[in-house]
Amino acid sequence: MKLRRLIVIFSFLLAFGLMFQPFKGDAKNDVVYVVPITETVEKGLYAFLSRAVETAEEENASAIIFDIHTPGGAVDAATQIGKLLTSTDIKTISFINKQALSAGAYISLNTDEIYMVPGATMGSAAIINQEGTAADEKAQSFWLAEMRNAAEHSKRDPKYALAMADKQVDIPEYGAPKGKLLTLTTEQALEVGYSEGTVNDLDELINRLGYADAEIRSLDETFAEKLARFITHPVVVPILLSIGSLGLVLELYSPGFGIPGLMGLSALLLFFYGHLVAGLAGYETLILFVLGIGLMVLELFIPGGIAGIIGFISILASLFLATDNIVHMGISILISIGISILASILMVKVFGKKMKFFKKIILTDSTNTESGYVSNKTRTDLIGVEGYTLTALRPSGTILIEDERIDVVSEGSFIEKNTRVKVVKAEGSRIVVRAVSDLNK
Repeated sequence: MKLRRLIVIFSFLLAFGLMFQPFKGDAKNDVVYVVPITETVEKGLYAFLSRAVETAEEENASAIIFDIHTPGGAVDAATQIGKLLTSTDIKTISFINKQALSAGAYISLNTDEIYMVPGATMGSAAIINQEGTAADEKAQSFWLAEMRNAAEHSKRDPKYALAMADKQVDIPEYGAPKGKLLTLTTEQALEVGYSEGTVNDLDELINRLGYADAEIRSLDETFAEKLARFITHPVVVPILLSIGSLGLVLELYSPGFGIPGLMGLSALLLFFYGHLVAGLAGYETLILFVLGIGLMVLELFIPGGIAGIIGFISILASLFLATDNIVHMGISILISIGISILASILMVKVFGKKMKFFKKIILTDSTNTESGYVSNKTRTDLIGVEGYTLTALRPSGTILIEDERIDVVSEGSFIEKNTRVKVVKAEGSRIVVRAVSDLNK
């Protein structure tokens, strides 16, 4: 009994003492994720980074290190990524492993800390359009505001961020007088407070951050995410749409369903697959596209044009719904239509006559009279022969010549039944007659 009391008292004191022990974090329990940001910034990258941040949050990670080496990319994708990084409570660190230009600089500024390797660069963030020229004033104003907000978020002097995006900001001491964009070297970034330090590699950075004993987890893109990034690239989108439309156009020239049709549908399905994985489109866009294709096919069997028009509109609507940049999608569609029209003309007028492959899918022969083909027997032997109308001609009807019933038409006037007529013209199956009384006038 006494032993039991002693055990209870000892357990109580031990538990009571532990309650007042100061908590000490164990670095061995820390989890740090390393996430690459490479190549062009586009919407597919946002989908990957969204998954990375979500995974790190679920695992209660201590930090996310973004291994950055990018020439930049799409502004709309970069701004989404910026909001993603500033909305998480996990510590975010940019490790500029060579270059963070344009959208890459913006993404780096939206993280809590920035470290650079020797010889790295950050900046040159002017916004340009698809033609490679400066964007309009409205777009530039938006981007400058975003660059300022990104710098202020990480408590950095915004004038350097503005100089990266605006040639009118004068910073000659760092090689960016008026008329030139600012690009900071490793040493310059450290000097102006746009970098917390210089490290030679990732291992040195991890040690410097105090995560030497932490569990380092690398999170790489899946094959589907890599494919989505490739497919959603601004250059690849019009190529896929061009292949899709060209394949379907070629299919119209060839019997059955063959390689061109399969090629076209595959390209279009790849387009939707990439945008689905990237989170830009939902299944409703794919359903709308399939419905449009179905209506276009239905138009081949039901004349009238309504089904074809609705189908074409459905396909266009599905393409626009699969993107968040209507202007870029509109340009891509126009490019694909132009390429399809040009390629069709070339294949029919040029290659169709010279290349054996295209001769197999394009009908170049004609069944004309000169080649010995006769679609209908021309009754030229009836010209000048007279007969009687068995029915009234309104203007078509039937006449009797000798013992043969013949379907004829008048020249436009009404001819009563039992009227004597004469054949005046015979063109294929069309036999034209005139009343004899009219001939005698």
